[in-house]
Amino acid sequence: MDLRSTLLLIGGSACSFKLLNTAVGFLPTPEPSRTKAWKWRNISTSLAHSSLTGAGAVLCFYLQPHMAGDLISSCSLLSHSLVFCFCLFVLTLLFKLFSQVISCFSLAAASRLYVGFALVSLLVEINSVFLHTRQSGPEILSPRPSLAFSIISWLNLGTFLVFRGFTLGWMSRWLACHSEHMPRYVLMMGTAGLTLISIMNAVLFYKLLRADILTNTSKSSNNH
Repeated sequence: MDLRSTLLLIGGSACSFKLLNTAVGFLPTPEPSRTKAWKWRNISTSLAHSSLTGAGAVLCFYLQPHMAGDLISSCSLLSHSLVFCFCLFVLTLLFKLFSQVISCFSLAAASRLYVGFALVSLLVEINSVFLHTRQSGPEILSPRPSLAFSIISWLNLGTFLVFRGFTLGWMSRWLACHSEHMPRYVLMMGTAGLTLISIMNAVLFYKLLRADILTNTSKSSNNH
Protein backbone atom coordinates (compact mmCIF):
# COMPACT_ATOMS: atom_id res chain seq x y z
CA MET A 1 0.00 0.00 0.00
CA ASP A 2 1.57 3.31 -1.09
CA LEU A 3 1.67 6.48 0.99
CA ARG A 4 -1.25 8.12 -0.82
CA SER A 5 -3.52 5.09 -0.36
CA THR A 6 -2.49 4.83 3.30
CA LEU A 7 -3.31 8.48 3.98
CA LEU A 8 -6.64 8.16 2.19
CA LEU A 9 -7.47 5.06 4.20
CA ILE A 10 -6.58 6.73 7.50
CA GLY A 11 -8.45 9.92 6.70
CA GLY A 12 -11.48 8.11 5.28
CA SER A 13 -11.77 5.76 8.25
CA ALA A 14 -11.42 8.50 10.85
CA CYS A 15 -13.91 10.80 9.08
CA SER A 16 -16.43 8.02 8.50
CA PHE A 17 -16.69 7.03 12.16
CA LYS A 18 -16.63 10.64 13.31
CA LEU A 19 -19.52 11.41 10.93
CA LEU A 20 -21.36 8.29 12.09
CA ASN A 21 -20.97 9.26 15.75
CA THR A 22 -22.21 12.77 14.95
CA ALA A 23 -25.13 11.48 12.88
CA VAL A 24 -26.30 9.21 15.70
CA GLY A 25 -26.52 12.31 17.88
CA PHE A 26 -29.18 13.76 15.57
CA LEU A 27 -31.30 10.62 15.66
CA PRO A 28 -34.03 10.15 18.28
CA THR A 29 -32.49 8.86 21.51
CA PRO A 30 -34.50 6.21 23.40
CA GLU A 31 -36.10 7.58 26.55
CA PRO A 32 -34.02 5.50 29.05
CA SER A 33 -30.78 6.70 27.39
CA ARG A 34 -31.45 10.43 27.26
CA THR A 35 -29.58 11.08 30.48
CA LYS A 36 -26.52 9.37 28.96
CA ALA A 37 -26.78 10.31 25.30
CA TRP A 38 -23.00 10.10 24.88
CA LYS A 39 -23.06 6.44 25.92
CA TRP A 40 -25.82 5.70 23.40
CA ARG A 41 -23.78 7.34 20.62
CA ASN A 42 -20.62 5.45 21.54
CA ILE A 43 -22.39 2.09 21.72
CA SER A 44 -24.10 2.72 18.37
CA THR A 45 -20.77 3.67 16.75
CA SER A 46 -19.06 0.63 18.27
CA LEU A 47 -21.89 -1.59 17.03
CA ALA A 48 -21.42 -0.31 13.48
CA HIS A 49 -17.64 -0.73 13.75
CA SER A 50 -17.94 -4.31 15.05
CA SER A 51 -20.44 -5.23 12.33
CA LEU A 52 -18.17 -3.94 9.55
CA THR A 53 -15.00 -5.43 11.05
CA GLY A 54 -16.49 -8.86 11.77
CA ALA A 55 -18.11 -9.09 8.33
CA GLY A 56 -14.88 -7.85 6.73
CA ALA A 57 -12.79 -10.54 8.46
CA VAL A 58 -15.15 -13.29 7.28
CA LEU A 59 -15.14 -11.83 3.75
CA CYS A 60 -11.32 -11.77 3.67
CA PHE A 61 -11.08 -15.48 4.49
CA TYR A 62 -13.87 -16.26 2.02
CA LEU A 63 -12.16 -14.42 -0.85
CA GLN A 64 -8.66 -15.58 0.09
CA PRO A 65 -9.07 -19.02 1.75
CA HIS A 66 -5.33 -19.72 1.48
CA MET A 67 -4.76 -17.11 4.20
CA ALA A 68 -6.09 -19.56 6.79
CA GLY A 69 -3.15 -21.86 6.00
CA ASP A 70 -0.47 -19.17 6.17
CA LEU A 71 -1.07 -16.63 8.91
CA ILE A 72 2.45 -15.17 8.71
CA SER A 73 3.20 -14.10 5.13
CA SER A 74 -0.18 -14.25 3.37
CA CYS A 75 -1.75 -10.85 2.78
CA SER A 76 -4.30 -9.18 0.52
CA LEU A 77 -5.22 -5.54 -0.02
CA LEU A 78 -8.56 -5.98 1.73
CA SER A 79 -7.12 -7.81 4.75
CA HIS A 80 -4.26 -5.34 5.12
CA SER A 81 -6.67 -2.40 4.90
CA LEU A 82 -8.97 -3.97 7.49
CA VAL A 83 -6.13 -4.58 9.96
CA PHE A 84 -4.79 -1.07 9.32
CA CYS A 85 -8.18 0.53 10.02
CA PHE A 86 -8.72 -1.54 13.17
CA CYS A 87 -5.27 -0.57 14.43
CA LEU A 88 -6.16 3.08 13.87
CA PHE A 89 -9.49 2.68 15.69
CA VAL A 90 -7.89 1.09 18.76
CA LEU A 91 -4.99 3.54 18.68
CA THR A 92 -7.40 6.46 18.70
CA LEU A 93 -9.72 5.26 21.47
CA LEU A 94 -7.88 2.85 23.75
CA PHE A 95 -4.15 3.51 23.55
CA LYS A 96 -3.16 3.11 27.20
CA LEU A 97 -5.27 0.05 27.98
CA PHE A 98 -4.49 -1.93 24.83
CA SER A 99 -0.87 -0.95 24.18
CA GLN A 100 0.17 -4.60 23.66
CA VAL A 101 -2.69 -5.21 21.24
CA ILE A 102 -1.83 -2.05 19.33
CA SER A 103 1.78 -3.24 19.02
CA CYS A 104 0.67 -6.52 17.43
CA PHE A 105 -1.69 -4.86 14.97
CA SER A 106 0.84 -2.12 14.19
CA LEU A 107 3.41 -4.77 13.29
CA ALA A 108 0.98 -6.42 10.87
CA ALA A 109 -0.10 -3.09 9.38
CA ALA A 110 3.46 -1.80 8.91
CA SER A 111 5.27 -4.95 7.76
CA ARG A 112 2.41 -6.80 5.97
CA LEU A 113 3.45 -9.88 7.97
CA TYR A 114 1.16 -11.74 10.41
CA VAL A 115 -1.84 -10.13 8.72
CA GLY A 116 -3.62 -13.49 8.72
CA PHE A 117 -3.03 -13.87 12.45
CA ALA A 118 -4.39 -10.36 13.08
CA LEU A 119 -7.33 -11.13 10.81
CA VAL A 120 -8.25 -14.22 12.85
CA SER A 121 -8.37 -12.06 15.98
CA LEU A 122 -10.86 -9.74 14.24
CA LEU A 123 -13.38 -12.60 14.15
CA VAL A 124 -13.91 -11.65 17.81
CA GLU A 125 -15.82 -8.62 16.47
CA ILE A 126 -18.67 -10.94 15.42
CA ASN A 127 -19.43 -11.45 19.10
CA SER A 128 -19.01 -7.71 19.73
CA VAL A 129 -22.08 -7.11 17.54
CA PHE A 130 -24.25 -9.07 20.01
CA LEU A 131 -22.35 -7.68 23.00
CA HIS A 132 -23.09 -4.07 22.01
CA THR A 133 -26.69 -4.95 21.20
CA ARG A 134 -27.05 -6.60 24.60
CA GLN A 135 -25.58 -3.48 26.28
CA SER A 136 -28.31 -1.45 24.60
CA GLY A 137 -30.95 -4.07 25.45
CA PRO A 138 -33.26 -2.08 27.70
CA GLU A 139 -33.31 0.78 25.17
CA ILE A 140 -33.78 -1.01 21.85
CA LEU A 141 -35.16 -4.42 22.79
CA SER A 142 -37.37 -3.63 25.79
CA PRO A 143 -36.35 -4.36 29.40
CA ARG A 144 -35.33 -7.80 30.58
CA PRO A 145 -36.54 -10.46 30.90
CA SER A 146 -38.32 -9.97 27.55
CA LEU A 147 -38.05 -12.63 24.86
CA ALA A 148 -36.03 -10.33 22.59
CA PHE A 149 -33.53 -9.56 25.34
CA SER A 150 -33.25 -13.27 26.26
CA ILE A 151 -32.52 -14.23 22.64
CA ILE A 152 -29.83 -11.58 22.29
CA SER A 153 -28.38 -12.59 25.66
CA TRP A 154 -28.06 -16.26 24.66
CA LEU A 155 -26.69 -15.34 21.22
CA ASN A 156 -24.16 -13.11 22.97
CA LEU A 157 -23.02 -15.92 25.28
CA GLY A 158 -22.93 -18.45 22.45
CA THR A 159 -20.90 -16.29 20.08
CA PHE A 160 -18.71 -15.29 23.02
CA LEU A 161 -17.66 -18.92 23.52
CA VAL A 162 -17.14 -19.51 19.79
CA PHE A 163 -15.55 -16.28 18.57
CA ARG A 164 -13.75 -15.26 21.75
CA GLY A 165 -13.08 -18.45 23.70
CA PHE A 166 -12.42 -20.85 20.81
CA THR A 167 -10.71 -18.29 18.56
CA LEU A 168 -8.32 -17.03 21.24
CA GLY A 169 -7.60 -20.61 22.32
CA TRP A 170 -6.81 -21.57 18.72
CA MET A 171 -4.58 -18.50 18.34
CA SER A 172 -2.66 -19.42 21.51
CA ARG A 173 -2.14 -22.96 20.22
CA TRP A 174 -1.01 -21.66 16.81
CA LEU A 175 1.44 -19.28 18.46
CA ALA A 176 2.95 -22.09 20.52
CA CYS A 177 3.23 -24.43 17.50
CA HIS A 178 4.90 -21.81 15.29
CA SER A 179 7.07 -20.12 17.89
CA GLU A 180 10.28 -21.34 16.20
CA HIS A 181 9.34 -19.49 12.99
CA MET A 182 8.94 -16.10 14.65
CA PRO A 183 11.42 -13.60 16.07
CA ARG A 184 11.48 -13.54 19.84
CA TYR A 185 10.10 -10.01 20.14
CA VAL A 186 7.12 -10.93 17.93
CA LEU A 187 6.45 -14.01 20.06
CA MET A 188 6.61 -11.91 23.24
CA MET A 189 4.22 -9.28 21.86
CA GLY A 190 1.78 -11.93 20.68
CA THR A 191 1.89 -13.80 23.98
CA ALA A 192 1.45 -10.62 26.02
CA GLY A 193 -1.45 -9.44 23.84
CA LEU A 194 -3.26 -12.79 23.97
CA THR A 195 -2.74 -13.07 27.74
CA LEU A 196 -4.18 -9.60 28.33
CA ILE A 197 -7.20 -10.16 26.11
CA SER A 198 -7.83 -13.65 27.52
CA ILE A 199 -7.89 -12.34 31.11
CA MET A 200 -10.24 -9.52 30.14
CA ASN A 201 -12.52 -11.91 28.27
CA ALA A 202 -12.64 -14.31 31.24
CA VAL A 203 -13.70 -11.46 33.53
CA LEU A 204 -16.25 -10.19 31.00
CA PHE A 205 -17.73 -13.66 30.48
CA TYR A 206 -18.14 -14.14 34.23
CA LYS A 207 -19.92 -10.78 34.52
CA LEU A 208 -22.26 -11.63 31.64
CA LEU A 209 -22.95 -15.10 33.03
CA ARG A 210 -23.68 -13.67 36.47
CA ALA A 211 -25.90 -10.87 35.14
CA ASP A 212 -27.90 -12.84 32.56
CA ILE A 213 -27.93 -16.44 33.81
CA LEU A 214 -27.02 -16.79 37.48
CA THR A 215 -29.10 -13.79 38.61
CA ASN A 216 -32.17 -14.96 36.71
CA THR A 217 -31.76 -18.49 38.04
CA SER A 218 -31.49 -17.19 41.59
CA LYS A 219 -34.60 -15.03 41.15
CA SER A 220 -36.57 -17.98 39.75
CA SER A 221 -35.54 -20.15 42.71
CA ASN A 222 -36.57 -17.47 45.19
CA ASN A 223 -39.95 -17.02 43.48
CA HIS A 224 -40.63 -20.75 43.67
